[in-house]
Amino acid sequence: MLRIIEDLASDWRRLDARIEGLSSEIETLARQDKACERLMTVPGIGPAPGLDWCRSRYRPGDRTILGKISRRGNRYLRALFVQAAWVVLVRVKRWERYGLKSWIEAGKKRLHHNVLAIALADKLARIAWAVLNKGRAFACVNMEHTASRSA
Repeated sequence: MLRIIEDLASDWRRLDARIEGLSSEIETLARQDKACERLMTVPGIGPAPGLDWCRSRYRPGDRTILGKISRRGNRYLRALFVQAAWVVLVRVKRWERYGLKSWIEAGKKRLHHNVLAIALADKLARIAWAVLNKGRAFACVNMEHTASRSA
């Protein structure tokens, strides 16, 4: 029995070393691509290749009602955005640094925590899309400072 456990432990160490090597290789490739580098500035997102997130919209008059997240996009990528949202939600001290504190606190008052995670995943996907589309890195803008400046 002891030999089986030792073999499993050595397998585990080999897998850890292999994962570490692949992770560093992925990170090196992501750092070489300018779009990936900009995308990694979005909260909760690490080295990632692309984006395909679709959401239905309904526009009655002067407002936009966002529907459910469609299943047309990449299922794995949707799952990664939800995981990124949970990472952001768990790290309460970083909400203000990312400019998400007031948005998350307002959402916590009216949404179930799972629904809030999906809404934040959608927000992160939109931020990631904007980062890729506009060709510049994510930058937190202090909303209170901006509101007092424009008034």
